[in-house]
Amino acid sequence: MLLSPSLLLGALLLGAPLAHAQTSTVITSPEPLPAAHDLPRVFLGGSIDMGNAPDWQKGMIEALGPDNVVILNPRRPDWNPKWRPEADEPEFRRQVEWELGALESADVIVLYFSPGSQSPISLLEMGLYARGGKLIVLCPPGYWRKGNVDITGARYGVEQVSSLPELIAAVKRRVPAINRAINRM
Repeated sequence: MLLSPSLLLGALLLGAPLAHAQTSTVITSPEPLPAAHDLPRVFLGGSIDMGNAPDWQKGMIEALGPDNVVILNPRRPDWNPKWRPEADEPEFRRQVEWELGALESADVIVLYFSPGSQSPISLLEMGLYARGGKLIVLCPPGYWRKGNVDITGARYGVEQVSSLPELIAAVKRRVPAINRAINRM
């Protein structure tokens, strides 16, 4: 295996074994979820707003790249805003069912409520998983329902952070414990 000089330097500085370079796998809706649950799964929920919100998932994917996790990304590159948000719309149903399955299988659910967005589905997802211990939430000032998110998060012990770098760090802190739990199964 031939490593670039920057990757080699990074591995040496971190004390990482070179023979075991790790990389994450990204599963984007509507790709099938992996059958085996042998790596931590991180769901990247939060502001998409039909593709109008900033692509914050891209930065999370890059940051989690070396952590050997399965990243579940609901932001579809082929999303068509003409699809009706109704149960009988096949691609809309496919998206919702993929998200529900990905949320259920995730070990960590990241929710980022982008300022200026509404993200009603992310609010729904927060309600579904507030009590489950899987959530890490970033809700900066400027999000239209920040008070609801903060109060609900405090009530149910949801981990909340105040910046994207803190969000990345919080996810990375959880990965080793999840790996230990998976390896004990």
